[in-house]
Amino acid sequence: MATVHLRIGDLVWGKLGRYPPWPGKVVSPPKDLKKPRGKKCFFVKFFGTEDHAWIKVEQLKPYHPHKEEMIKINKGKRFQQAVDAVEEFLKKSKGKEQGSHNSEDKSKSAVFEVKGRKNSGKAVKLRTEEEDYPGVHRGGDKDLSDSDPEPSSVERLVPGTVTGFKWDSSPVKDDPHFHHFLLSRSEKPGSSMEPISKRLKIIEEDAGSTSIQAADSTAINGSVTPTDKRIGFLGLGLMGSGIVSNLLKMGHIVTVWNRTAEKCDLFIQDGARLGRTPAEVVSMCDITFSCVSDPKAAQDLVLGPSGVLQGIRPGKCYVEMSTVDPETITELSRVITSRGGRFLEAPVSGSQQLSNDGMLVILAAGDRSVYEDCSSCFQAMGKTSFFLGEAGNAAKMMLVLNMVQGSFMATIAEGLTLTQATGQLQQTFLDILCQGQMASIFLDQKCQNILQGNFKPDYYLKHIQKDLRLAISMGDSVNHPTPMAAAANEVYKRAKALDQSDNDMSAVYRAYIH
Repeated sequence: MATVHLRIGDLVWGKLGRYPPWPGKVVSPPKDLKKPRGKKCFFVKFFGTEDHAWIKVEQLKPYHPHKEEMIKINKGKRFQQAVDAVEEFLKKSKGKEQGSHNSEDKSKSAVFEVKGRKNSGKAVKLRTEEEDYPGVHRGGDKDLSDSDPEPSSVERLVPGTVTGFKWDSSPVKDDPHFHHFLLSRSEKPGSSMEPISKRLKIIEEDAGSTSIQAADSTAINGSVTPTDKRIGFLGLGLMGSGIVSNLLKMGHIVTVWNRTAEKCDLFIQDGARLGRTPAEVVSMCDITFSCVSDPKAAQDLVLGPSGVLQGIRPGKCYVEMSTVDPETITELSRVITSRGGRFLEAPVSGSQQLSNDGMLVILAAGDRSVYEDCSSCFQAMGKTSFFLGEAGNAAKMMLVLNMVQGSFMATIAEGLTLTQATGQLQQTFLDILCQGQMASIFLDQKCQNILQGNFKPDYYLKHIQKDLRLAISMGDSVNHPTPMAAAANEVYKRAKALDQSDNDMSAVYRAYIH
């Protein structure tokens, strides 16, 4: 049976969540960062980044045997830079590290068996602290420098069983990517700890006029335990489909409805139940989420024939996840609560890919008890959740965020076309951007899409234009100028006139070349 030996200092390929396999080095964790309880994993420092993370053993491969394979499937500029960093590290450490590895005591090797057998060895913890939580650590740390010797506190790596080297493309749900943040203008700050669920505690701190409570990333224990409440979901578009998929994967009981009923079929196969109308879904469920395209669709869903309002009874929870204007949220909250229902808005920041990966950012506002009841749902669908106080606040914040994102996308498209018009290489422009302060996954992906002519929707152009329009209107309502957003909005309107509405927002590029 094939075996793999890993030890402190070994080079590996590590797979974390939605990110591609990345070269790294097995290192000892910082003293204040504990090993995940019950998880067989190693602490890995990734090359070319400032990232460190606990990686499960089945998500690790030795570096050298799989180098060619990984280079073939990953072509990005930053990936190549990471590989170059590994080679540079190997050159510098040649001899010294080779000798160190050859003299290493065999008892410090961890043996992982492929395909299956239960581990018969006794697991020895990396640390002896009683509290033991997973963590992802960012930034330089003295304990993790390349020149540091193996700490004497590391007695033996934890042996474990690998079920086969199959990369898991889903986000690592039992790692603490998920944080809860509560923002409220009206609540009194305090120093007491207050439970949001059995796994999360919220600490309130005085921050002037706004109190912010955040759950420490190292205080989240284990994987998602689904609520026993019955969940309904209305709207299976780009975002809703990924959300429902992750709710089902995490064990929630979900009833779905979509205007185009055929979209429900795949989820029914995965265990979802089918509701014939929005009213029926609400009447069958304790908490019903909706995620639709715009304010009119959100209002029709609630107020229309066989709509949500007809199924609302005292105690029923309704969560509006659509990106709409604050006035629409205020009206929906009013009609839901007038029937004894409980209302929460929870628009999400992200894309189709992030929705599929369960890595959305959730902005919530309204009934705080509903927010708490949705804890396991938010953990299933997102990496971060904010509670912003009274209903309408999340809509305001989301419109500002999308206004910035839409304006940024239009500016990048303008820069790419100006680069070409002045005889420069667009790829060089992108390479330079990705080495500077604006470097981001969003920037890299959208620019690559443009250069490849790939405008498959990850976030519809028509929706980002709608968000810009709503943000400009919101600015008008408080007499605040939004000239940059207004200029970007005109470019998106031009793109829509060129039949780009159902393409990705990056198709705004085409407004500059026609």
